[in-house]
Amino acid sequence: LFNEWVEKKYNYKDFLDKLCNAINKNDSHVLEEVLRIEWDNTADKVIEKIQKAEGDFVILSHGTGYYIQKLLHEKGLFKVKLYSNEEYNEMKNFNGREKELSYSFCNGIDKVKIINYLKEKYPYIYYVGDSLSDIVPCKLADECFAKGALQHMLSDQKVDFIPINNFSDIEKYLIEKEVISGEDKF
Repeated sequence: LFNEWVEKKYNYKDFLDKLCNAINKNDSHVLEEVLRIEWDNTADKVIEKIQKAEGDFVILSHGTGYYIQKLLHEKGLFKVKLYSNEEYNEMKNFNGREKELSYSFCNGIDKVKIINYLKEKYPYIYYVGDSLSDIVPCKLADECFAKGALQHMLSDQKVDFIPINNFSDIEKYLIEKEVISGEDKF
């Protein structure tokens, strides 16, 4: 199913329809599993340091905002701006964004359009990615951090990036660049 979506045989709504029907679990069960997703424990600290330095931490995801917001709130991260696909849960609360600037038929949210919008709003963009859909945003950002398979993809395309394993690598880099403080006290 995932490969067919990557090959653009499905748009994101059809993909989510098939996925949700295939897992055959109710919303509370899915939410329970979402809240068990492995979380980089250093992320909270880095996000807080970025915000303390008067920067904005923005999440740009093809995932559904409903579950991402729940995960962020569970972690106590209430001031994170989120660009994602609309809610999609057992109530089928799916609202397409076809008329919005950020809409893409295949992916729902168009990361390239959002990055271009953010570049108009902010003087400098750091981007963190780990998948195929992050290649173009990495090219558009001022600097990008890459994790996992994205590192190989960017290397193959000769795109500069900062390799990371987790958020503590991002923290070290931003401290070295004097973007955030090295102090842990808030």
